[in-house]
Amino acid sequence: MTELRTVTVGGSPVHVMDSGTGPAVLMLHGSGPGTTGSGAWAATAQALGTSLRLVAPDQAGFGRTPIPAGSRGGLRLWTEQAAGLMDALGAEHYAVVGHSMGGAVALALAAARPRQVTHVVAVSTMGAPGAPLSADLDALWAAPAGPAGARDMLRRLFFDQALVTESAVAARAEAMHAGAAAYASLFPPPRARWADDLTLSARTLAGIRAPVLLVHGADDRVTPLGTAALPLLEHLADVRLHVFGRCGHVPALEHPHEFRQLLSCFLGRERGH
Repeated sequence: MTELRTVTVGGSPVHVMDSGTGPAVLMLHGSGPGTTGSGAWAATAQALGTSLRLVAPDQAGFGRTPIPAGSRGGLRLWTEQAAGLMDALGAEHYAVVGHSMGGAVALALAAARPRQVTHVVAVSTMGAPGAPLSADLDALWAAPAGPAGARDMLRRLFFDQALVTESAVAARAEAMHAGAAAYASLFPPPRARWADDLTLSARTLAGIRAPVLLVHGADDRVTPLGTAALPLLEHLADVRLHVFGRCGHVPALEHPHEFRQLLSCFLGRERGH
């Protein structure tokens, strides 16, 4: 059963998709305009079935979750909000799956909550020390709400341009328009500072004790493999990397079946399988 609800975290509402029962898995979306927790992860959650409890929030500034008063967003807020959400839901131990920006949050959360976070899956992740802002991420953050901005954004996200369908463009344009006001405050230019904000220090990464699975597309232009994932291999104590060929920034959509198998196998270790 999938439930959409609002949970109060630190006095501020967080909109959450809560699906299934069993060991908890926190699913954190990326930073593209129009992105939401349910939009990013609903298909994956449905395919994984009901043997895991999958919790996919709209992070602050995205979807139906506002930025708390007095905050501007950023890695610290998203990390604290994620930790507070799982506390509010009564999850003592949980795995974290994060895409792009959400990968950086997942790694930061694992460092901040070593007793709670059991596994990390960082997909097309940000967070590597010294990783520059790519031209495609800069353009993605700047994409204007509307069909033209949605089409340009999707073209940058996918290796397989056949996925840039009219229905996908229309759905993304609608989501971008709905969240435009809040999103405008998150990544104003110059944008390199926001990429820097999502970078973790070598010391923080070295302190992560949970096993980490990095999943990346060989043709990712938004967070390129060479600057985003490969450097993390030098800093994480327990890490493995899976690279999808002919794949851009969203492996969950370009290689859905293999991605779900990979996720299920890695998270299944938590259940002793």
